[in-house]
Amino acid sequence: MELRQLEYFVAVAEELHFGRAADRLHIGQPAVSQQLRRLERELAAELFDRSPRHVRLTPAGEALLPQARDVLAAVARARAAVAGAAGARPAPLRIGTSSGLGERLELVLDELLRLAPDLPVELVMTGPTHERLDRVADGSLDAAFVRGAVSDEGRGLRTVQLWRDELVAAVPARHPIAQERYATFAALAPLGLRLTARRNNPALVDLIVGAFHAAGREPASSSPYTRLADTLAAIGTDGASYTVMYAAHAAQIRNRRVAFLPFEPPGLGLMTHLAVSRSRPTPHFSILMQACDPVADAGPAADDVPAADAGPGSAGDQES
Repeated sequence: MELRQLEYFVAVAEELHFGRAADRLHIGQPAVSQQLRRLERELAAELFDRSPRHVRLTPAGEALLPQARDVLAAVARARAAVAGAAGARPAPLRIGTSSGLGERLELVLDELLRLAPDLPVELVMTGPTHERLDRVADGSLDAAFVRGAVSDEGRGLRTVQLWRDELVAAVPARHPIAQERYATFAALAPLGLRLTARRNNPALVDLIVGAFHAAGREPASSSPYTRLADTLAAIGTDGASYTVMYAAHAAQIRNRRVAFLPFEPPGLGLMTHLAVSRSRPTPHFSILMQACDPVADAGPAADDVPAADAGPGSAGDQES
């Protein structure tokens, strides 16, 4: 068994496509297929269910994937240790992020520290999603967390789904709706919706407005969304408006005048993706994906957010 075979295996397992894996590895597809056939012969097991329409991991492949990632992470740690002993500091892993990722971001960073304690990590807080994607494309970021569908627009990016971020309604604590278990579209419709401009976060705005229309309702407009802290203060004061934010961010906030309610079943949520460049992939991609894997089911669900007791948060939650 060779390290490159494990590297090829992990790439195909993550892409579920031999061509995309070959592009990511900057080698020809026949070489990938050849090495994986050799690995399968070495292990006496089929690792992939191959068909003209799809590539899927077999049970043997699913069993190998975490072990292969562990091996590659160990190799990266060994290289970092040698570089450190030689006086060379490894290049940092630069990750673009935004406000509101909450506990999940902390867990990813904890996993990165556990997997690669000598790897420096730089978090770069940016504005709207397109800025993060542009910086991944031009190489000033190695990867970025983005929410909602990702439009490549010629940037040469690949994206991996990580987890679904649930949304909650931030309503006045003194309004009757705050006593309900869920925020229904019928109950929210008479209140003024404070929402960021669509250009800042089209995925979020389209999801919310589309959900109202699907329920046969039209959201009433209110004063424009500014900073999150100012918006929550206004909601607690006027008693007749609300906004929408991520449950992970709401879980970090304390303010007695605002209550957070999950949306009526099946709820509202946006998928968070990890975006990286296809042409200049980070050598730490496997470690980063390994750090994200156990976090996907660890963040707060909408029902975990306190119904009241929220407070000033950081700006920009709706612009991520």
